[in-house]
Amino acid sequence: QAQLVESGGGLVQAGGSLRLSCAVSGRSFSFYTMGWFRQAPGKEREFVAAINRGGGSSTSYADSVKGRFTISRDNAKNTVYLQMNSLKPEDTAVYYCAADQSWIVSRQYSNYDYWGQGTQVTVSS
Repeated sequence: QAQLVESGGGLVQAGGSLRLSCAVSGRSFSFYTMGWFRQAPGKEREFVAAINRGGGSSTSYADSVKGRFTISRDNAKNTVYLQMNSLKPEDTAVYYCAADQSWIVSRQYSNYDYWGQGTQVTVSS
């Protein structure tokens, strides 16, 4: 079992940056493929980015964030990060990190086994 705790959300102006962190405790962090998802009010949860287990050599991004967001992991700190640059008002959402015990870098939230409680990101225009 893994416990995930996100941090780093907040209010930022359009064009600004934020870095989200997700600390994972429990089973060895390096065994998990990690993902970030987000959910805006009245919308379904959507994929943002994912990084494979182990060294994190494989990543995947939603088209809407490609080139602006970067996912990374630090296995020594049991933490996955989401660096968000050039933020837009449409990036406003609750951001969740998730852990998947498989090797697959999945965009499907149903594939992920463990979830954090979420952190709010609000981008003002």
